[in-house]
Amino acid sequence: MFRLVSNSKRKYLVKNMSQGGGNIPILVLKEGTGRSSGREAQKNNIMAAKMVAEAVKSTLGPCGMDKMLVTSMGDVAITNDGATIMKELDVQHPAAKMLVEVAKAQDNEVGDGTTTAVILAGELLAKAEGLLDKNIHPTVIIEGFKKASEEAQKILDKIAIPVAFEDEKTLRDVAITSISSKSINVAEDHFAKIIVEAVKQVSEKVGNKYVADIDLIKVVKKHGQSLDETELVKGMVLDKEVASSGMPKLIDGAKIALLNAKLEIEKTEFDAKINIESPDQMKMFLDEEERMLKDMVTAITKSGANVIFCEKGIDDMVLHFLGKAGVLAVKSVSSSDMEKLSRATGGSIGASVKDLTPDSLGKAKRVEEVKIGDDKLIYIRDCKNPKAVTIVIRGASNHVIDEAERSLHDGLCVVRNAIEDGKIVAGGGSPEAELAKNLRAFAVKVGGREQLAVEAFAEAIEEIPLTLAENAGLDPIDIMVALRAQHEKPNSQTFGIDVTTGKIVDMCKQMVIEPLRVKQQVIKSATEATNMILKIDDLISIKGGGKLPQMPPGMGGMGGGMGGMGGMGGMPY
Repeated sequence: MFRLVSNSKRKYLVKNMSQGGGNIPILVLKEGTGRSSGREAQKNNIMAAKMVAEAVKSTLGPCGMDKMLVTSMGDVAITNDGATIMKELDVQHPAAKMLVEVAKAQDNEVGDGTTTAVILAGELLAKAEGLLDKNIHPTVIIEGFKKASEEAQKILDKIAIPVAFEDEKTLRDVAITSISSKSINVAEDHFAKIIVEAVKQVSEKVGNKYVADIDLIKVVKKHGQSLDETELVKGMVLDKEVASSGMPKLIDGAKIALLNAKLEIEKTEFDAKINIESPDQMKMFLDEEERMLKDMVTAITKSGANVIFCEKGIDDMVLHFLGKAGVLAVKSVSSSDMEKLSRATGGSIGASVKDLTPDSLGKAKRVEEVKIGDDKLIYIRDCKNPKAVTIVIRGASNHVIDEAERSLHDGLCVVRNAIEDGKIVAGGGSPEAELAKNLRAFAVKVGGREQLAVEAFAEAIEEIPLTLAENAGLDPIDIMVALRAQHEKPNSQTFGIDVTTGKIVDMCKQMVIEPLRVKQQVIKSATEATNMILKIDDLISIKGGGKLPQMPPGMGGMGGGMGGMGGMGGMPY
C-alpha cells in the first residue's frame, strides 16, 4: 500500500516493506516543487484573476482613468486601453495570465471591449467563489455559466438594431462611442469622420455582405502640430524619400510602375573572371554596361511611367538617366507597402522591366515628396477608388501619438464590425441591464442548483453598468436601482446610464451605440476563461527539469515500475 507523505521540503511516496525494516522514502516530486490543491488552489486562482480585473476596472467608460506603465528599460506608456495594459503588465500567476490571454483574444477578434471582458471574467469568478463557499460543485457552476452564456447570445441577437452600409451618421456614432473614452476624444468628430471614410473605402461587397480588411489601412505616425491635423490620404504615404536629388519632387497625373526587380547589372551566380588587356576593351565593357542600364530606363519610359516604386535596389547610373527623363523613383520599398500600393493605385507588380506595359501602370493625381520636421515622406494622393488608404496621425508628442494610434485601431475595428455584421446595440450599460433582467427569468426555467449559477451570471453582468457609474463619480447603487426599474418598463431595452447627467436615458437618442459583435465576444471570452479557471483543483509548480532522483538503495525491485516516470521530468504520479 502506497501513501503520500511530506515534510517542509519534499513529498514522498512511501511503502511499508519488510526488507530492511521500516518505511523507506521514495522521492516523487522534485525538491522545491510547490503544490496547492482543492479549495486552496481554487481560492488562489480566483484571487489572482480578481486582482488583475481590479487593476483595469478604473479605466472603463468615458470617465475612466489612464494608467502610466513604465517598463524595465524606462519606456513610458500612458493609456487606458485594456489590451495594452494587460500586455505591458508582467503577470506571473498562471491564472492571472489567462485573463491576459482573454484581453489578447478579445483585441485580436473584435478590436474593442478588452477592459469589459477582463472585468466580467473577474466578476464571474467572484460570484463563483460565493457559490463554492456554499458547497456547490465547480462542474454545476460551469454548466450554469455555459447555459447563461448561450442564452445571453440569443438575447443580444434579439435586441440588436440593424445598420446599413450607407448610414454614415450611425457608423460615425459607433466610432465616437469607442473613442470617447480615449485621450483623442478632444478631436473625436474629426477622427470618427476619418475612420468611417477609411473603412468604407477598403470595404468590398461579397455576396450580400460587406467585408472590410482594415490591414489595408496603413497608419503613419509623425509628431508635430495637433491631433486635428491628422489626415486621411486616399492613396499611400511611404516613409521614404526620392532616390536621387536630380529627380523631380512632384509629379501631377502620375503613372506609376511597380517593380519587384533590381534596376542594376545582375552579378553572376558563380565566380567569373574577365581578362581586359587594353583600354579599348575596358571602354567597350563600360559602354556595354551603360547600354544595358539605358535599355532598362528606355523600357520604363516607353511604358509611359513617370513614377517608379522599386522593391529592390536601383543603380546610380539608372537613377541619373531616370532623373534626366523626368521620372520620380523610390527604391527599397517593403513588400507589404508594394502590395498596398498595388491595391491603392490599381497597378500590377512586375518582376522585370519587360513586364511594364501601359495597362500595368497604376494611376494617382499627384505623387510628391513632403518634408515633415526632419523627415521626408512620399505622398501618393487621390488615387481612383483606392482599395488601400493611409491615415497620417499628428500630435504634440510621441505619447499622444501612440495613444491616438491605439484609439484609432479600436475605432477602425468597431466600424468594421458594424459594417460586416450590419447590427449594433445601444451602449451605456443598457445591453447588460437587459441581459441581467432576461437571465433572471431564464434561471427559473433552468431550475436546480444550476439556477444559482445563472443568477450569479446575471449579477456579474451588472458589474459593467455599476463600474461605469462608479468611474463617473455617481452612486452605483442608486444608478443600478434606477436602471433595473427602467428596464422593467416596456420598450426600455435601449435605456442606459448618461454618465454626464447621472440619469437613465435612451442611449440611441444619445447616439451611444456599439457593434453587436463586441458584446457577443465579451461574453464568450469571459465565460470560457472563467470556466477554465474554475475547473482547476490542483496547482503544481515544477522548478527546473532533468531526471528524477535515483531510487534509494534496496528499492531495485521497484526500478522497473517507476522507470516510466523518468520522461515526465518531475511531474507528479
